[in-house]
Parts: sequence; structure tokens; C-alpha cells
Amino acid sequence: MPEDIKLRTVNVTRYVTPLREGGSLPAIAEADDNFNYVLKFKGAGHGPKALIAELIGGEIARVLGLKVPELVFAELDEAFGRTEADEEIQDLLQGSRGLNLALHYLSGAINFDPVVTTVPADMASKIVWLDAYITNVDRTFRNTNMLIWHKELWLIDHGASLYFHHSFSDPEGHAKSKFALIKDHVLLPKASELQKAGKECRELLTTEVLQDIINLIPDEWLQWEESELNAEEIRKVYLTFLVTRLENADIFIKEAEDARQTLI
Repeated sequence: MPEDIKLRTVNVTRYVTPLREGGSLPAIAEADDNFNYVLKFKGAGHGPKALIAELIGGEIARVLGLKVPELVFAELDEAFGRTEADEEIQDLLQGSRGLNLALHYLSGAINFDPVVTTVPADMASKIVWLDAYITNVDRTFRNTNMLIWHKELWLIDHGASLYFHHSFSDPEGHAKSKFALIKDHVLLPKASELQKAGKECRELLTTEVLQDIINLIPDEWLQWEESELNAEEIRKVYLTFLVTRLENADIFIKEAEDARQTLI
């Protein structure tokens, strides 16, 4: 488990190429530390909420001992993108000035294929538990959102998690949901140790650790026109959701176990 949960901040210096694999148009970009990153824009799709889900989901996965590319805050200067020829990309860059989120680019990584690569039961169980906990709908056979890099399994793309925040209504009810969509998880057939994984994960995810992760969310990502809550109040809702869901983990573990029984 990380001793100190914090993120570096880099300045984006060069837009390399768009990744047209989704509606949010992430991109490969170079930063002032001379590394390449997969840059997620706050001006895209679901806006900063997708970045918040990416940040929370990724850092929780890291606390659980799962491999996630380093996450960094990525600063986009006001002048960035003015010379971009593609109008759609230029609008995206101009609408994403300030802090964005980026993942270290794993050069040479290949998409995880469950037919080719066998994931051990303990790891599969921990990943399924994680995705049920953060309500991640996007780790399916169609789109695994996992990579093989240096013969190890890496998790990416948690931006579809925590979908309760798109309405922000009844977060407590959502926190106690069974998350039926876990039935579509690509690793569910291999997740035979969910009870054991759940026990280990709950021990790692203390309220203090969750608070430290929530505190990473920049204020500028929490200025929501549709909400009367201020940044600190929104952070409190996220923390309450995660703590409540952890306290009621037996609900989503049972759902996952029941769904798995229909597959084997």
C-alpha cells in the first residue's frame, strides 16, 4: 500500500496524437518531464466527473496492490492547441485549460485477451471486487480495459466508475446497490476467491486512506453548475459513498458470486 498518496503535476508541452477509441478523445501527449502520457481532458464527454472517477478508481486500485499506470495532474496552458488544425481537437484543448488528468503511457503494451492470458484466481477476484466496489461498468469481454506490459497485468480507464455522480441523487441508495452489471465482467469466471479478496481489500481501505484519495480531487473539478454544493461538500459525498459501500460490501459480493455461479 502506498505510504503517501499524492500525485505529481506536469505541464503538457506537445500534443502527439489523438486516441480515437472512445467518445472522449483522449490523446498521447508529451510533458515537461520528457515522458509521454495518455491525457484525459476535463473538457470532454462527461467533463471533470470522468476525471474524478479515473482518479479515485485508479488510486483505490493502487492501494489494493493492483498495477495501474502512474496518474499525474496535467496542466494545459492557455496557448496550448491554438495551432491545432482539427477543429474538434482544438475546441477540446481550449475547453480543457488548467488541470487535467494523465496516465503514464505504457509504450509497447498490448490489450489483455482472456483467451491468451490466464489471470490467477486471487488477482481476478481482487479486480472483480474492485470494480463491483467502485461500480465500474467498463471491464467487459468487449472492452477489457486491461493491458499486458512487461508480462504483467495493468488496469486502465476507470472513468466510467462511480456513475452515481452523474445525477448525484440518493448516493446512499447507490452505495448499497448490488451492482447487477458485474455479470458482464471479463474476469468474473476466474474470480473464485471473492470472500478472501473482500476481506483483504476492506482491511486496506481505511476511512483515512479513502479520505486521502478524495482530498486529491482539485477544487476546479468540483465546480458543478448543476449542484449547489461547494467543493468540500462534494468531497464529503464521495467519501460517504465509498465508506457506506465498503460497510455494505457483502451485498455486492453476493451479487458477484451469484452471477458467477450462472457462468460456471
